[in-house]
Amino acid sequence: MVVAIEKKQHGTQLLVVPVTTRPPRDADAAVEMPARVRQHLGLGDARCWIIADEYNLFTWPGPDIRPIGRAGKISPRYGFIPGKLLEKVRERLSAVARAGQLKGTKRTE
Repeated sequence: MVVAIEKKQHGTQLLVVPVTTRPPRDADAAVEMPARVRQHLGLGDARCWIIADEYNLFTWPGPDIRPIGRAGKISPRYGFIPGKLLEKVRERLSAVARAGQLKGTKRTE
């Protein structure tokens, strides 16, 4: 899930947090995705969590973020999530970062 976008001279930097169907090891560092949002994004019926104690940094366009085709458009986006859910994820990320527990990985060289 993309939580931040920064335009750069050589592409766009995307800060992406993982989404998983595996229950989180630390419930305080995850936000469960509501069923309605999962369905809207086409993620199926299994419970999903947005993990807020790690992130990946990608450059778009680049080799690590692959475009998907939906409704005649090619984009790296599955869709948008509601503002309240995004804000909850950002708050959780901020709390984890303040505690010094946020782990980041730069994926695109």
